[in-house]
Amino acid sequence: MAGFRSLARQVRDPGCDTALRRYSLRKCLERFAPYGHRATWDHLCRRHRFGPEDRELDPGRLVAALDELEEARAVWLAYEEEFAARRRREKHEGLRRLGALDDWHRRVWGGNGVVRCGDPGTHPSDPLPEVLRRLITALERGPGEACPVCAGPRIEWSGPGDRYEPWHGPVCADCGVGVPRAVLTSNALARARADRGRRLASAA
Repeated sequence: MAGFRSLARQVRDPGCDTALRRYSLRKCLERFAPYGHRATWDHLCRRHRFGPEDRELDPGRLVAALDELEEARAVWLAYEEEFAARRRREKHEGLRRLGALDDWHRRVWGGNGVVRCGDPGTHPSDPLPEVLRRLITALERGPGEACPVCAGPRIEWSGPGDRYEPWHGPVCADCGVGVPRAVLTSNALARARADRGRRLASAA
């Protein structure tokens, strides 16, 4: 199975036909897709102005989309290296108890679904590297009251039957990202749960 770098070379190869280069870019999302596969593809299509099913498009747009994806991947992998080094130091010092942030890291290791968008058509419009830098800043800063990506205050709680499935937990109602619980205060989480309870009660 081809890795991310091998697929990226195919996207950039002018000797490959456009359809293959597009296919290779899509396959890159199986290795790294911050919003999830469908939402990340929708994001790249919108930002670089090509259709989701367009097989005859300007190769320059494919390469520009790949550049954005590669930069975002580099940002995230650098953070993962720093995180792993910190955990090794903590274990060496006898700190082995894992918290909510460590549990979340295990589930998104490698970058898939780091800021998952359950609704593929609702996601931040900013460049992926900037979105990941904002998330990393929030992870390093500690819990806050708002979305770490767009600073939106409207945090909803997603559960069975919601449009954000399969994500379960806090979601930014402004930009659509699933927010890691570890970057929200207990008060923000409680408000999101209470709001969901009120919505369910009013719908009953």
